[in-house]
Amino acid sequence: MPRTLLRDRAYAAIRDAIVAGELAPGAVVRDADLAERLGLSRAPVREAFSRLVDEGLLESKPQSYTRVTPVVAADVRDAAAVVGAMHELVTRIAVPRLFAADIEAMRTANERFAAAVGAGDVDGALQADDDLHDVLVRVSGNRAAAATAARYTPLIRRLERRRFGEGGNCRSAGLHERLIAACAAGDVAAAVRVTAEIWRGLAELADSD
Repeated sequence: MPRTLLRDRAYAAIRDAIVAGELAPGAVVRDADLAERLGLSRAPVREAFSRLVDEGLLESKPQSYTRVTPVVAADVRDAAAVVGAMHELVTRIAVPRLFAADIEAMRTANERFAAAVGAGDVDGALQADDDLHDVLVRVSGNRAAAATAARYTPLIRRLERRRFGEGGNCRSAGLHERLIAACAAGDVAAAVRVTAEIWRGLAELADSD
């Protein structure tokens, strides 16, 4: 497998383990241990560590330790502001370009979201949420916005997962319904307002942590 794919595989696996809480805040991580766990050499794992440090999910002291960062409210709030701005941008671009099939995909994702929340299925809820918003990201075609959102969303997801696990829900199927209705009507301004409301709620979630 090409080196870049090995590095990306290591990065995705470690990032997902951090977001899921399998690697808890404060946990020390070792490249040799994770390389063995992932069936990889140490080199792609070290490269993944470097990227995760840059993205704020790991912190490292040379010749001492690499560990999972704590969930810091200010970091989540900052990430939510950036990711929210990117989603407002893609919504503004995408709404005039949406087809009926795109709206239906958003509705289907929201139905799965509501069902997952009702069943206490954290993974299912967050995946359905991603699928809904990814319709707008895809249709917008703005790769810079997509990459920026993808970089900072894991910081937010850690707090969301914890709140879901505590029985809370920082996202609303009702808000999604309002977003979908605005998209179906071609109302760009309304769709952007609801998008802003969704991500403002995530920033407020960080403030209440």
